[in-house]
Amino acid sequence: MQDQTATALVVEYLNRAAAHHGEGHVTRDDVDTAMRLGCGLPQGPLAHLDDLGIDVAIAMLDDAGVRPAAILIRMACDGRLGRRVGRGFYEYDRPDTGQTGAPRDAGLSGEPRPLRRLGVVGSGTMARGIAQVGAVAGLHTTVVARTDERAALARAQIGRSLTAAVSRGRLDEPTRMTAEECLTTSADQATLAGCDVVVEAVAEDADIKRRVFAALAAACPTDTVLATTTSSLSVAACAAAAGRPADVLGLHFFNPAPAMRLVEIAATATTSARTVATAHALVRRLGKVSVHSADRCGFIVNYLLFGYLNRAISALERGEVQAEEFDATIRAEFGYPMGPFALLDTIGLDVSLAILRRLHDEFGEPCFAPAPVLSALVAAGRLGRKTGTGFLSEIPRTRPRQTAMAGNAAAGGVR
Repeated sequence: MQDQTATALVVEYLNRAAAHHGEGHVTRDDVDTAMRLGCGLPQGPLAHLDDLGIDVAIAMLDDAGVRPAAILIRMACDGRLGRRVGRGFYEYDRPDTGQTGAPRDAGLSGEPRPLRRLGVVGSGTMARGIAQVGAVAGLHTTVVARTDERAALARAQIGRSLTAAVSRGRLDEPTRMTAEECLTTSADQATLAGCDVVVEAVAEDADIKRRVFAALAAACPTDTVLATTTSSLSVAACAAAAGRPADVLGLHFFNPAPAMRLVEIAATATTSARTVATAHALVRRLGKVSVHSADRCGFIVNYLLFGYLNRAISALERGEVQAEEFDATIRAEFGYPMGPFALLDTIGLDVSLAILRRLHDEFGEPCFAPAPVLSALVAAGRLGRKTGTGFLSEIPRTRPRQTAMAGNAAAGGVR
């Protein structure tokens, strides 16, 4: 039973990814790159479908009582059945095609603005991580916090993180020293006036973000790129608050920012080509990989990931699976770095519940309606790793070595 449930869970996730691509929300390369780098999966969902076989996937979906995505039906009718016939989502009989795709900024029409100075608004984990990455990349980076005390604390915490990176062999001492010299902190938004890009990384609250963007519009010259780290709120609403929509987009880093390679870029209908090109150039300068998403709640990764996680919880509620054994099955059968219940416990059940509620409010899809047991665990204070209990009965509260999949933990819609 657990093997069957695991197969059904994964093939439903693959089907949703195919539908997301087929409906025009994301390109083939971007959805595969996002799920590989954002969740640490061994391959992207469309490459996985090609390996599985499109006709085989359709049969598996039929067995699970799930309607195949329209794009899968079209592909089957066209004989594009995947790797074994030489073409599916990818083409396998041409030496110049593969699954890496073109560079993420290929084909952009805008000319990026020069990048010398980066601003970060906020002093939490995500803000500090982005600032650290910017400083390590040699950008003069200014962190603006709410108070002088918070600004000083953020500076000290980033300094400790840089020192720890040296001790772990991830950074050399000269780079650490240069990064320290590139970093400034302040409580005055006027210090952002000379920045080329300013990234807002404050609480995931629409009213707070709107206030921040209104203030940034007043503090920063026209043509400064203004980015929000949200993946669950409307980028367009932030742009409206700024009153200069051409300069605003989403720039969703994953947590922890120094370790995670993926950045989701979400432009609105009014974002200028130069703003988009500058965002891609910034991500490349930071040594990361960008994917482009529509301005939709959850962007790519959280939209696909949390439907999968919530379905796993529902299977647990129905008595089809046991958490520990099911996680082991997912790891063994599909090569995922973590099973769904370990991942939920690592993310935090309260964070997961908040993300699901936001996705359900936005889309109304049944897969996003939070499973009752999740709400019950949160109400009981069993929040996962941070409290020592969650779906898994006993969880070490010391953090294991970070995996990409766990790295999506606080990367989602709530920080």
